[in-house]
Amino acid sequence: MDQALQTLIDQVRAAHARQAPLRIGGGGTKQGMGSLPLGELLDTRPYHGIVNHEPTELVVTVRAGTPLTELEQVLAQQRQYLPFEPPRFASGGTVGGMVAAGLAGPARASVGGVRDYVLGVRMINGLGQDLRFGGQVMKNVAGYDVSRLMAGSLGQLGVLTEVSLKVLPVPPAEATLRFECSQSDALGRLQAWCGQPLPLNASCWVHDAGADTLYLRLRGASAAVESACRSLGGERMDASAAAADWEACRDQRLPWFAAGAPDTGLDLWRLSVPTAAPALDLPADLMPPLIEWHGALRWVWAPAAHANALREAARAVGGHARRFRPSDAAAAAPEGGLPSALRALHERVRQSFDPAGIFNPGASVGMD
Repeated sequence: MDQALQTLIDQVRAAHARQAPLRIGGGGTKQGMGSLPLGELLDTRPYHGIVNHEPTELVVTVRAGTPLTELEQVLAQQRQYLPFEPPRFASGGTVGGMVAAGLAGPARASVGGVRDYVLGVRMINGLGQDLRFGGQVMKNVAGYDVSRLMAGSLGQLGVLTEVSLKVLPVPPAEATLRFECSQSDALGRLQAWCGQPLPLNASCWVHDAGADTLYLRLRGASAAVESACRSLGGERMDASAAAADWEACRDQRLPWFAAGAPDTGLDLWRLSVPTAAPALDLPADLMPPLIEWHGALRWVWAPAAHANALREAARAVGGHARRFRPSDAAAAAPEGGLPSALRALHERVRQSFDPAGIFNPGASVGMD
């Protein structure tokens, strides 16, 4: 057995024997997601590297401590990529952290989320046992799919050590269209377009520099993309400029995300609602939201005093809201992202994997 893996197992077994909490960590790029870092650090980064990559099979198996950028570079050499565009937020993020956080980027509504691409995992449970679930083909993930439970679990079920992922070829064509329109108009257009056979991939509506603007990314066959550009209208953006903007959207580096700097006292809220939901009834003193996922994901900057109003606005249209990035991460309590029934189910599953509750106590799950 690899010495780095054995070290992880030994650390878990020692923590279980002492009933001592462990804080599973990689690059630390997702620590601002509202969870409280508690316990002794268990660093997954020493266990890294690409285990196997089968380009013709569209499958890659990688150790959890591998930098996400390294995996993306390996895939790019074969003109392949992770379609769900995991947000990186900063350099140093790992593949294990990507799966544990369960976050997906702008294309989530069109291509699926992280769990849709997880085929199998290797993990260490709370007893220090080295376990494997799933495999490297879709037929191995039927039934009770433990592998996909790890997506978004924030390390509360176990320590990810290896992950097998489905990847896809880079689409042959891409274009980004720009439309100046109000929030209501943008939501109406997106709802109509989603009902048509268009190569929609991502969207972003934002109020920036005094203008309300909808950006629409198309991906797919060249003929389909060109046909959609002609039928939809709008202003076609320069390809390189558009690519940079989508990268910034993915990693929350757009100017809109800088509006809630730490000294403003504003929290970043993540509102998940049905795609067809109209513009939300938000407090009048808030800046307009940033809207992704064809209307299903809405980001809002708001002070703590508006917490109940945001939750009620999302609940009124059949969605939910949670604080994603507190203005004071050190003082904020974790947000419970699951309804009570799902929370009870999560706790029962967690008890099965980690009876002593040593993994990431205080973390909040249910992000995506």
